[in-house]
Amino acid sequence: MKKEIRVAIAGVGNCASAFIQGIEYYKFHDKDGVMTPNVGGYSVEDIKVVAAFDINKAKVGQDLATAINVWPNCCEKFAPVNRTFTVVQPAPALDGYGSYEDRKFEIVSYNKDLDPEPYRTMIAQDVDVLICYMPVGSPEAARYWAYQALIADVDFVNAMPEFICTDLDWQDTFKEHGLRLAGDDIKSQVGATILHRTLVNLIKMRGQTVTSTYQLNFGGNTDFENMLDRDRLTSKKISKTQAVTSQMDIKNLKIGPSDYVGYLNDTKIAYINIRGKQFGGVPFEIETKLTVQDSPNSAGVMMDAVRACKVAKDRGVVGYLDEVSSWCFKSPQKQVEDVQAYNDFIEWAS
Repeated sequence: MKKEIRVAIAGVGNCASAFIQGIEYYKFHDKDGVMTPNVGGYSVEDIKVVAAFDINKAKVGQDLATAINVWPNCCEKFAPVNRTFTVVQPAPALDGYGSYEDRKFEIVSYNKDLDPEPYRTMIAQDVDVLICYMPVGSPEAARYWAYQALIADVDFVNAMPEFICTDLDWQDTFKEHGLRLAGDDIKSQVGATILHRTLVNLIKMRGQTVTSTYQLNFGGNTDFENMLDRDRLTSKKISKTQAVTSQMDIKNLKIGPSDYVGYLNDTKIAYINIRGKQFGGVPFEIETKLTVQDSPNSAGVMMDAVRACKVAKDRGVVGYLDEVSSWCFKSPQKQVEDVQAYNDFIEWAS
């Protein structure tokens, strides 16, 4: 059994920065903050990023240690990253950037006849798992990366709200090729969606009823700026909404990104309001505010998803990973309450 987990990343943005910094951080610190310290015998420091792809000309050709700090990345620097000897490779842009992002950076010129296709790099680097970190509203790009994983004989983890891993055709194809996939739309460790779900489940467990709820999020990273283009928001809103409504039928609700505030950088602020009826039909209201660093909050969950893919590979498990997806993603095929998802994952991963 190969101990090292060799990872490729499509999209060297803030989430990738937090993921890479996290690997370095936990080489020298205890596992406080890690969601699941041991996943099937693998620890965080067993992960190694050996291939990376981006469309930002200023990142392409740079070592990952440099590329993760290239503007417009604004993830907090919480761990030093020494030279990795993994150089960011170019990739086709497709629809992997929004109308606001093209003002931020120059897109690299990609020539499929001159530049190696990503699958060739992944084969050469003996990659185990590809993480798709495409921006919201990139259906073409996200499916391009799923296909690259497939032809490279690599497992696929979809961090973005494009419904690929839950698509039966993609599931059948990956299974036929003896590969694994997990997704879609990464959860945060303690983010707005998980907090919202927890509150709704608490209300349901205590026999009360939710009559209306909203969740309004805003932040200052490129993800929020990209979502100013409302045409790119459809799948994101569906993913975030069904993550909550799967726990309780709620007719009056609004869940989704609200605005971009540039000076917040990677800080995300979420306001959650829940109104309902308690004993005797008496009304109640809950209002809460959550402030987090957006990218590290999701990177911790990705650590579980990546290691779980490698565990499944070691065990000869193929196809869609139900327990992994229910625990780590907002839009899994099987929506269950979070306590059950946790117990199912721990049992599966042990």
